[in-house]
Amino acid sequence: MSSGGLELPPGGGNPGESAADVPEPRAGTVSVAQPVEIGAGLSWSAATWADVHTRAQRAGRAYVWLNLVEQRLRAVVAAVLRPVYEPVHGEEWVVAAAGPAGQEWVQRAVAVREVSRRKGYVLDPADDNLLSFLTLPQLRELMVQHWPCYEPYFAGRRELELALDELELARSAVSRNRALSPAVLAQTERTSQRILTLLGADAALAGRLPVDAVEELVGDRFADVVGVHPDRVRLQRSLPAEDLFGGARRIDAIGIGLNLLVQNYSGRRLVRLADTGCRVRLLFLNPASSAVRRRERELGLKRGELSRAVEMNILHMRRVRSRVRDAAAFRIHVFDETPRFTAYLVDGDEPDGLAVVQPYLRRARGMESPVLVLRGGGRTLVQDPPPGSPEDDGLFSTYREEFESTWTDARPVS
Repeated sequence: MSSGGLELPPGGGNPGESAADVPEPRAGTVSVAQPVEIGAGLSWSAATWADVHTRAQRAGRAYVWLNLVEQRLRAVVAAVLRPVYEPVHGEEWVVAAAGPAGQEWVQRAVAVREVSRRKGYVLDPADDNLLSFLTLPQLRELMVQHWPCYEPYFAGRRELELALDELELARSAVSRNRALSPAVLAQTERTSQRILTLLGADAALAGRLPVDAVEELVGDRFADVVGVHPDRVRLQRSLPAEDLFGGARRIDAIGIGLNLLVQNYSGRRLVRLADTGCRVRLLFLNPASSAVRRRERELGLKRGELSRAVEMNILHMRRVRSRVRDAAAFRIHVFDETPRFTAYLVDGDEPDGLAVVQPYLRRARGMESPVLVLRGGGRTLVQDPPPGSPEDDGLFSTYREEFESTWTDARPVS
C-alpha cells in the first residue's frame, strides 16, 4: 500500500493466532474489522426497551387519531367533489379536481396506486381508487381549492385549515417513527377531536364521557372498562359529578353512604333531574345493621361514627325526595347484606350509559379505593364472534344485575 494510503486492521482478530497462521489476503481484497474490534454493542438495556415502548405507545395513540381524521376527511371530500367531477371525468375525477396546481402530487399518488395494484397491496376492493392514496395534506388541499363547494356545509374555513396544519407535526413524527412528546400527543388528540367536530362528526364524540378513538380500538381486550383511577379524587378530576349525573335519565346507586352522589351533587339539581323525567333509585347500607359495625372496626372508626354518617346521607336524600313532584321517581331503600362494592349506574339501560364502581377494601375508605369506569351498551369487537356464541356484555351488566338483585331484597325507606 502506498505511503499516502490508509492501513486497515487485519481481519483475524484472534489473539491466539500468529501472523503465519493468518491467510494472505487475495489481491484486490480488503480485510474487514470484526465486531469485537469496532466495539459495537447490539443489545438493548432495560432502560432502552422502556423508552422504545413509550415511543411506540405514544405513536400508536397519535396514529389512531390521525387515521380517524384522514378517513373522515376522505369521506367528506368524496361526498362533495365526486358529484361535481365524476359525471364528466369518470374514474379520473380526482385528477381533474386536483387541477394544474396539484398535478405533481396527484401523479405521485397515481404511481403509488399502480405499484400497489401490481404487488397486491390493495387488500380491500373499496380502497382501489385514487382517493384512498391521497395523504392528509393532499386531502386538505382539495378542500381548500374547492372551498366554495364546502361552504354550505361547514363554517370556519380558517379554523379548519389551522387545525389541519397543527396535525402536521404529529403526522410527520409518526410516519418517520420519531419521538412524540406528551405535550404534542395531547395537542394531537385535542386537535383531532376539534377537526372531527368541525367536519360534522361530533355525534360520535358527544356524550357524558366522549368515546376515545383508542378505546374503540382496544375495547374488546378490556371488556367495557374505559377508565381506571387509583382513587375517587383522581376520578373526579377527569369525570366530575356534574358531568356524570348531569342530564341523566336514570340513576341507580348502591353502596354504604353513596357520598359521590350525596356530597358532590346538590339536592336542587337532583330535584330538577327527577322533575324532568329522571328515575332515581338509591340503595344505602342499613345504618342499624351489624355490617356497619364491622365496617367501623375495619376502618378503625369509633362506634356509631359511620352509622351516623349514613343516617345523615339518608335524611338528606329524604328531604330531596320530599321536594320531588312525583315521589315514585325518587326511591330510597336500605339493605342489610355485607357491602362488597359501591356502584353508580347512570342511564344503565341505554347504550351510552356509564357506571362508576369501587370495591370496598379492608383498610381504605371509599375516597381512597380504586375506581373502574364502565361504558354500557356492549362492544363492537374487532373480530366477529362465531355464530350462536353468547354475547359478552362485559362488567356493566354484571353490576347492573347485582344492583337489581339487592334492590329486590331491600326494604324501602318511608
